[in-house]
Amino acid sequence: MASAAEKLAANMNLGAFAKATDLKKRIWFTLGALIVYRLGTWIPMPGVNPQVLADLFRQHGGGILGMFDMLSGGALQRMTIFALNIMPYISASIIMQLMESVLPSMEALKKEGEAGRKKINQQTRYLTVVIAALQAYGIAAGLLGMNGVHGPAVIMQNQWLFRFTTVVTLVGGTMFLMWLGEQITARGIGQGTSLIIMAGIIAQMPHAVIATLELGRTGALPATVIVGLIIGVVAMVTIMVYVERAMRKVIVQYPKRQQGNKMFGGESSHLPLKLNTSGVIPPIFASSILLMPMTVAQFAANGGPEWLSTLTAYLGQGSPLYLSIYGGLIVFFSFFYTAVVFNPTETADNLKKYGGFIPGIRPGKNTSDYLDFVLTRLTAVGAIYLTVLCVVPQFAIAKWSLPFYFSGTSLLIVVTVTMDTVSQIQSHLLAHQYEGLIKKSRLRGRRG
Repeated sequence: MASAAEKLAANMNLGAFAKATDLKKRIWFTLGALIVYRLGTWIPMPGVNPQVLADLFRQHGGGILGMFDMLSGGALQRMTIFALNIMPYISASIIMQLMESVLPSMEALKKEGEAGRKKINQQTRYLTVVIAALQAYGIAAGLLGMNGVHGPAVIMQNQWLFRFTTVVTLVGGTMFLMWLGEQITARGIGQGTSLIIMAGIIAQMPHAVIATLELGRTGALPATVIVGLIIGVVAMVTIMVYVERAMRKVIVQYPKRQQGNKMFGGESSHLPLKLNTSGVIPPIFASSILLMPMTVAQFAANGGPEWLSTLTAYLGQGSPLYLSIYGGLIVFFSFFYTAVVFNPTETADNLKKYGGFIPGIRPGKNTSDYLDFVLTRLTAVGAIYLTVLCVVPQFAIAKWSLPFYFSGTSLLIVVTVTMDTVSQIQSHLLAHQYEGLIKKSRLRGRRG
């Protein structure tokens, strides 16, 4: 019976999908935009010697450069127009959200509704240009000061012309990706920024699998480690799916009220509080803040002062200092982003306004304190889950020089974004089914 019901539901979903023209257009638009993004990761930046970069990544690809190259979908290793990817925009969003929590003027702008949100988005774009320009100039300066085994890293003779073209190219690539992500969110399916990052990770995963199997074939990686890696990846994905769906349901009761001869209300609902409210944001935020400055420092370390080389050595992949900072940033952003997206005081006021209350808790401040207490405990567990998931695999990656695409961060991004995108597709299908039922009921009413 259960299998028959599942088959019937699947057939209904397939039938609804075949009729959902708007949904199909959104999916095709999303796929087309991601194809454009992947093509851009192969367009090289002018004036760079690819042989020197290949030699650099052979020597230092297991460190900070490899981690950032994973988030850029391989664009950094090839030094293409999308080498910065969308990370400057994420960094700008972090700064703007911090300012919204600190500056009263930004908080007031946030409360203006859609008009205020548009102003904040515009300021975020301006800040993205500034951050991308600074990072692009740092990369240009690092490439100019770097000499590889096969010759100079920069082919272009005029150094200032190279700096100018690098800044213009990389900033233009970042702004295009920012615009592309916004278009995916508005006209496609899923969250555009997250999908761009996920597409880069998935595109590089086959190469990572082949590289890992090659290490096993040559004997550099024991077979037991490869088997353990497969088991570990399956276990991590299972844990991610389970935890990302876990939530605490806070019961909300609405009192009965009488209007005329009829009674309304009296029903109970629930307020869903996810165990990991912040989702994939903390690892991405932590990576964007930690990796980009260190990438620039590692580029410049070869021709820079001795203290810069020492700093990159201490912050090497798998080092205690790097893991401590990375874990600390994940915990911080778990609490910070949860505080941004969920306001207990505002939620308690809304419940009181519409007559809702939590059984055993008085409306108003007591409800706010209770929600804050529950959310703090959930966030603490979620922060520990994210930290363990993202930090522990770094030890194995550092010890056996495994590709970064098997790290907790990359798997978490892929699993979370996939689940979110599938949920949005299901929501569109459900809305389409409701529209069909409403149209049928109207036609029957007219015939009657």
